[in-house]
Amino acid sequence: MVLLFLASTGCVRLDILSLGPDGPPLQSVLAGTTGPKVLLLEIDGVVGGAEIPSLFGSSPSTVARVRTVLDLAREDPEIKGLLLRIDSPGGTATASEQVYTEILRFKKERGIPVVAQLLTTAASGGYYIAMAADEVQAHPTTVVGSIGVIFTSMNFAGLMEKLGIEDQTITGGEFKDIGSPFRPLTSEERTQLQSIVDDLHARFREVVDRGRPALDAEQVAALANGRIYSAPQALENGLVDRVGGMEDAVGLLSDRIGAPEIRVVAYHRPNRTRSNYYMKAPAFGASPSFAGAPPFFGAPPLSGAPPLDAATMGQALGPLLARPGFHYLWWPGLGGLR
Repeated sequence: MVLLFLASTGCVRLDILSLGPDGPPLQSVLAGTTGPKVLLLEIDGVVGGAEIPSLFGSSPSTVARVRTVLDLAREDPEIKGLLLRIDSPGGTATASEQVYTEILRFKKERGIPVVAQLLTTAASGGYYIAMAADEVQAHPTTVVGSIGVIFTSMNFAGLMEKLGIEDQTITGGEFKDIGSPFRPLTSEERTQLQSIVDDLHARFREVVDRGRPALDAEQVAALANGRIYSAPQALENGLVDRVGGMEDAVGLLSDRIGAPEIRVVAYHRPNRTRSNYYMKAPAFGASPSFAGAPPFFGAPPLSGAPPLDAATMGQALGPLLARPGFHYLWWPGLGGLR
């Protein structure tokens, strides 16, 4: 009763099924009945490299989940294509890079085509990951872009002064506590952090330049000012190849594979089933939340990601904003936290 009460009040997230074994992963056919297999890989919500804590353990990070799924696909010679379903505002710079690299590595190892279908949001790190695809297609209502970097850090010095709280941090090294929330940044520190942001921004532009060969470096630089684009604007500027829906993306893969029919498949836990490529299911190795309980410590639901609304995205961003960091992330209002 206590556990049920805590769950109902939103105090904790209960991963009851994590107490038992998962069993071997299963594979669902989401679309098609014959032909080569195409793996559906979801990149949803905030992209992170840290495990997501829960009351009875933790759930895999985005990076770990992607690696797990691709490792399973490596064992299936029938997988002839990869369909990325991306609905993400991005996340940490490192996690975005790691997911991008994992997809590139899998594509190179298997010599298969990769198509990215962008849904509601494919911004910053979400768009970064899409650059691993051979073709990028946006939904007619997708928000694309935000090619840039943001360093997040808070300054509580004014609040501390009002409360009579004094910082007594002792450091060895002039820049050891750079980004501390207990004092403002110095001009030298701001310059140092800006240099790192500039390097990461240059890396982002390099990835886009490689992923969009029709654009030259100058065009990429002009587009990489942090601006977001509608799907038609992204198409006009060469950030995507076309506008369409999931069925169109499946058709693109079918053409690239050279098969009139293909099967779209996905991996899932033994106690979860999927019947189409719009459904989300917990990744293998993750545990479903209990009775729809809210996330614990800001962790996204294990259905892959939280819906991209203000409340759930705020919870998912909590762990990212708890400490200073560099992010390929679009989230309105973060600019005020620098």
